[in-house]
Amino acid sequence: MSTTATAPRDAVDALWDAVSRGDEHAATAVLFAALKDGTPAERVLLDLIAPVQRKVGEEWAANRITVAQEHAATAINDRALAALSLHYAARTADARGKVLVACVDEEWHSLPARLVAEVLRLRGWRVDYLGAQVPTEHLITHIHQTGPDLVALSSSIPTRLPLAHAAITAVQATGTPVLVGGAAFGPHGEYARLLGADAWAPDAAAAADRLEGSPLPRPASAHQPIDDLPHLADQEYTMVARTRTALVRTVMSSLANRFPAMSGYTVVQRARTAEDIAHLVDFLAVALYVDDPALYTRFLTWTASVLTARGVPARSLIPALQILGEELKDFERACAVLGQATAHLTGAEQPPYAADPRTAP
Repeated sequence: MSTTATAPRDAVDALWDAVSRGDEHAATAVLFAALKDGTPAERVLLDLIAPVQRKVGEEWAANRITVAQEHAATAINDRALAALSLHYAARTADARGKVLVACVDEEWHSLPARLVAEVLRLRGWRVDYLGAQVPTEHLITHIHQTGPDLVALSSSIPTRLPLAHAAITAVQATGTPVLVGGAAFGPHGEYARLLGADAWAPDAAAAADRLEGSPLPRPASAHQPIDDLPHLADQEYTMVARTRTALVRTVMSSLANRFPAMSGYTVVQRARTAEDIAHLVDFLAVALYVDDPALYTRFLTWTASVLTARGVPARSLIPALQILGEELKDFERACAVLGQATAHLTGAEQPPYAADPRTAP
């Protein structure tokens, strides 16, 4: 179990200051100073690096830092973590077994998975860390080549859930149990259970605790993803996913007539609007995949807060949702999801800032 000692608050502030200034050397110095002052390595990971990374996302969503600054801060956090890992790696044991840690295909948020890998290494596991965006076929090949005792899969963005489902099923078909984590799997791990994962953990420490508690059982037999999700038989998810490009094009065309302010948009503003609409379609598709309207409502609440922080009225989302509803009028579940989200948004056009549902529970 992890120690209860925590990193001091001033160290968190110092790390944020270094990361936000783009000072990699200062960031690394903060971590090593915390170690020197007696903070256990695991607490440095969980009480310094993790909260600072959450703040990076929050600051971007609140429009206080740019995308470039967000990427730079994340890269510095990751490199500082790597320096810390090299410091303690030689002292870790290999007594518990071997874990393969990877992000699911198309998931580029690798730092949560890296934290899991490092905490497990500190707890005495031999860890094979594959990083971001691991295609399922390559993941399976690596499993056959290395024979891990279990696989830990990370995903932060819910739109990756269909790919996560395929990965879970494929890994289990090799006889290897799967532990999953990350915001994609829902605030309470509800989508992990839905997609058949053998275990779920909300964070790195919980993942390590779960594996210390008892071994994950070997999967009994292989199965097909459709067996897990009988609601997919209505083909709504498939149709929305396949017609994504056409839906975005239709919404953009119709939106110009319903939202007059678009006539004054620059090329860049129109491109960003198209990106927002694409996200509306992508999250609708995954809400249909897991059959949970709440997933879409959470996403719309967060999107509204981000738009508001950038001076775009949240009500600008409503015409786009209405157009989608008209285009999908024959899709019962899709209309229910859109209707519930629209009703929520209409009652809260300027919601308070919420954590990014794509990257945090």
